[in-house]
Amino acid sequence: MKIFFAAAAVAAWCSFSAVSAQDVYPSRSITIVVPFGPGSGTDVGARLLAQKLADALGKPVVVDNKPGANGSIAAAFVAKAKPDGYTLLMGTNSTHGANPALQREMTYDPIRDFAPITRVAVFTSVIVVNPSLPVKNMQELVAFGKANELSLATGNASGVVMSETLARQVGWKLLRVPFKSNPQAMTEVVAGRVQSMFTDIAAASAQIKAGTLRPIVVTSKARSALLPDLPTISETAIPDYDLSGWIALFAPAGTPKPIVDRLNAEVTKALLLPDVRTRLLDLGAEPSPMPVADFTRWVQNEVNTWTRLAKEAGIQPE
Repeated sequence: MKIFFAAAAVAAWCSFSAVSAQDVYPSRSITIVVPFGPGSGTDVGARLLAQKLADALGKPVVVDNKPGANGSIAAAFVAKAKPDGYTLLMGTNSTHGANPALQREMTYDPIRDFAPITRVAVFTSVIVVNPSLPVKNMQELVAFGKANELSLATGNASGVVMSETLARQVGWKLLRVPFKSNPQAMTEVVAGRVQSMFTDIAAASAQIKAGTLRPIVVTSKARSALLPDLPTISETAIPDYDLSGWIALFAPAGTPKPIVDRLNAEVTKALLLPDVRTRLLDLGAEPSPMPVADFTRWVQNEVNTWTRLAKEAGIQPE
């Protein structure tokens, strides 16, 4: 009987301690792990959000870039982290969309291994080429890719699916050149060692303004307010083509619900701040937070959608 009461007391103390830890969350710094390199749209969005979360939570929020394997290195790292709310992932449509269709041996499960917190923003993607390439619009790019092998840099899984989907439908001879992240891929396109790439406007805006990259089309169904004169793929090549990137916040599976709910509320409030919204819109990203339950269902749908698109494009897992 004494053993029973002692065990019960220990269990009660542990339960109290867990609740107390959640009540004072956060008590130390939080890390947001980014699956791509500095300068990517994901990185810029994460750093903007980290600053506002630090202000709201009263503790430092740091960004840790872990690029590689289309985001899988970062995702697997966070999936294995302690589920206490102090290690988070700025996931994307690569880590939680395209990767399951592209990787034969996944090092994490995008659904089972994570506690979804909220979507942060949806990014408009753009096809850019090196200015030396003799194309100035989508019709010329389609014709060039049919007559010549078109080299295309990819720095994330969504770029692979977008490019292969388009190549299959327009008949491109595509040579895909993979990199760890979009900034690395973009360096090679600017240098002329690779001819083209799909990227978010946030990552490419400075190079587009400088004239070192030539934008051809955006991948969203509607034109971007940042590049209003640039047509869409839907207008120029494939009716109803509509693929956009996104970033979202995840915690490891098993993170206590009060912590997930607190982070959802704080991120949502941050995304409503005028300066945050303006900054994201300037990057070609639409702030788009969601309640936890809605976001959880949405992520499952994204995994299904990107997997289907990869299969339709004939992409084989590697």
